[in-house]
Amino acid sequence: MTRENDKLAPSLTASDNQGGTDMTGPFFSSGRIGALLLLLLLAFSSPAFAWTGKVTGVADGDTITVLRDGKSEKIRLHGIDTPERQQAYGNKAKALTNSLVRGRTIEVMPQTVDRYGRTVALVYVDGQSLNELLIRNGYAWVYQKYCKDSFCSDWSRLEEQAKNQKKGMWQDPHIIPPWEWRHSGQTAAPLFASSDGKRSGEPSTGAAFHGNVSSMKFHAPGCKVYHCKNCTASFSSREAALAAGYTPCKLCKP
Repeated sequence: MTRENDKLAPSLTASDNQGGTDMTGPFFSSGRIGALLLLLLLAFSSPAFAWTGKVTGVADGDTITVLRDGKSEKIRLHGIDTPERQQAYGNKAKALTNSLVRGRTIEVMPQTVDRYGRTVALVYVDGQSLNELLIRNGYAWVYQKYCKDSFCSDWSRLEEQAKNQKKGMWQDPHIIPPWEWRHSGQTAAPLFASSDGKRSGEPSTGAAFHGNVSSMKFHAPGCKVYHCKNCTASFSSREAALAAGYTPCKLCKP
């Protein structure tokens, strides 16, 4: 028995579709269409899909805010780690990033999204990699845990060069990687290194100077504010404190 709808709407065959696209060939099979859609999705989610925006904020050396199509987006620089703001050289690292990109249009090449919802990316300013510039100037480590790309070995060589030339934070031979500092859970009181390289949760008795991470002043042993609440940075020498952006205390005049 023929259904009524079969009379009113006959099926479309290749011969009926005169002059039109052949919808019956293997190219238009459901599997092929699904594969094409997957390829398109992968293409548009690829790390190579770069975009541009204006930097409106710098949180620290490796985290910036970018205005994109009228919306703010947090960007975490891929493959590197700079000192935290509470650490020695943290403010210097932030200042360098600020001077390089604040208020400027940059190119962002997304790599992934981290657990905080930030876009992890390679960032370029005037054709130069911001990630690499921080390494070259001695204000970033190559974050080996996450930097697995082919260029990471080149970055490691640049890090070693900066270290040998005592650029930036490498003026302090006992500078502590931020991932170790964070792992200690000491967000208000970072790890310290003494002159012999031993680490603890308190300023080392072997450290010559303590730095106030709030006022950015450093103090000599014996100063009445040497053990202040915010004196959580430690330096093995006066030169290291000055290089980190700290100024001498007016009381003890270190």
